[in-house]
Amino acid sequence: MGRLFGTDGVRGLANRDVTAEVALDLAVAAAHVLGAQGVFAGHRARAVVGRDPRASGEFLSAAVAAGLASAGVDVINVGVLPTPAVAFLTASLDVDLGVVLSASHNPMPDNGIKFLARGGHKLDDELEIAIEERLREPWDRPLGADVGRIRVDTGVAGESYVAHLVSTVGVSLAGLRIAVDCANGAASEVGPAALRAAGADVVVINASPDGRNINEQCGSTHPEQLQAAVVAAGADLGVAFDGDADRCLAVDHTGALVDGDQIMGVLALAMRDRGALAHDTLVATVMSNLGLKLAMTAQGIRMLETSVGDRYVLEAMRAGGYSLGGEQSGHVILSDHATTGDGVLTALQLAARVASTGQKLEQLAGVVQRLPQILVNVPGVDRTRAGSDEVLAAAVQTAQAELGDTGRVLLRPSGTEALVRVMVEAASQADAERIAGRLADVVRERLAL
Repeated sequence: MGRLFGTDGVRGLANRDVTAEVALDLAVAAAHVLGAQGVFAGHRARAVVGRDPRASGEFLSAAVAAGLASAGVDVINVGVLPTPAVAFLTASLDVDLGVVLSASHNPMPDNGIKFLARGGHKLDDELEIAIEERLREPWDRPLGADVGRIRVDTGVAGESYVAHLVSTVGVSLAGLRIAVDCANGAASEVGPAALRAAGADVVVINASPDGRNINEQCGSTHPEQLQAAVVAAGADLGVAFDGDADRCLAVDHTGALVDGDQIMGVLALAMRDRGALAHDTLVATVMSNLGLKLAMTAQGIRMLETSVGDRYVLEAMRAGGYSLGGEQSGHVILSDHATTGDGVLTALQLAARVASTGQKLEQLAGVVQRLPQILVNVPGVDRTRAGSDEVLAAAVQTAQAELGDTGRVLLRPSGTEALVRVMVEAASQADAERIAGRLADVVRERLAL
């Protein structure tokens, strides 16, 4: 069997890659691994299971609950809730394990399984490997009263999560009209509810999940509907979530998109101003626009860069005790209030900054002047030599010297394909295109298969 766990749990085509059998077996193995590590010692084990609205989530969550209960774990099935809500509940209910059935921003036919440790944090790689190693092992099954029980939550969990979110907002959002695109996903109820509870006048689109329409031409991956809705409704701003609501992108009152880099810039200044930005540091990935780094430097804020992926951002935040980090995609982590990216929390904090300053989002986001960014994919090359070819390295060095401090060059070999990505940021679109094209030619010439 190949490695099941990827960078964000187990994910694939539902009912082919991610089957009911796989879900049940993973749940049993997870119970065995955590039990062997003493996580369940001295008490009856408990778990929270939640999902996004995909049709396949119905049978997959049932399979996970069945697997856990068969291994003696009591299950609280909270139904459709965002991934960060399940993380919050895993911590607030003091349970031993959280499980989310979701494929986030992926199209409807996909689904995934993500395990959360006590406290609501993602499992370490070592635990995921141990779970895979114990799949389908022979085991002594509990009998009688020792089997787990499954309780279906009737909405209290969602109300608790909304109350938590609203408690993080230090100002009323009264007077703000906010358009919300829920991506027909997991935040279709709790997202608008939290914003309304904080005082906002909320205009909602794409909040009618039917099991098939999640992320379908809507939400953070397709913000066009939200951009039109903000202008049509005369809204002060708009926010767009993805399927499991761990991401948030925004739109200003003119309909212009505000990406994750700009959102992080706005929130970093807001937190700095109230003394909540730990070590005056923002954690972002190497793919964040250089404009963000230049803006933060000008404001006296350090930007720590990590490899691409929210797990690397979170690892750096936990290691350094930082309070804000994220990605250009809108996956923003506010560690004072959440253990993972939380789109609804991000939306609330962004709206709070607008309300407290009295400024338009357009003005606030303008602190980050994005540099033109060109990404060229070069296929049919030996990606393994991208970091060792001396001629290519010299070409990159020359390009970086040409750009100076107001530009950046980055080569990223694909992790799975015979492909190298060339990313160039420059002061002008023409310079970025010219240098990216030149480097792409060198990659083709030097790394050709």
